[in-house]
Amino acid sequence: MPNRMLTAAERDLAQSLLNRLRADLEDLSSGNPDLLFAYRRKIYKELTYDERGTPAMHKALKRAKYQEQLGLCAICRNPLPERYAVLDRFEAAKGYTVENIRLIHSNCDITTQAERRYA
Repeated sequence: MPNRMLTAAERDLAQSLLNRLRADLEDLSSGNPDLLFAYRRKIYKELTYDERGTPAMHKALKRAKYQEQLGLCAICRNPLPERYAVLDRFEAAKGYTVENIRLIHSNCDITTQAERRYA
């Protein structure tokens, strides 16, 4: 399923929010570039976790899917490596849940992303 796109009005609202956030971060850092960097990095990390989950959550999901799929790629059915397999979401907005993911090879992921026109 394609990801939802913002309308022009929604993009304007998002840009307004981003502008306010940038101004707040500037104020919070009081002109200190290292502190501004640290605040930006913290906000980025937390927003990423909101959408994608934490590294520990990903590790647990990979372990569960590896066992569920008997160590095989959900696409090509060849054995998965113990490391560097990819959690592929069926619907991005539904997040990383056992029901919404499959575990695949990185090469299968590249092909899938190209087919979905994400890459």
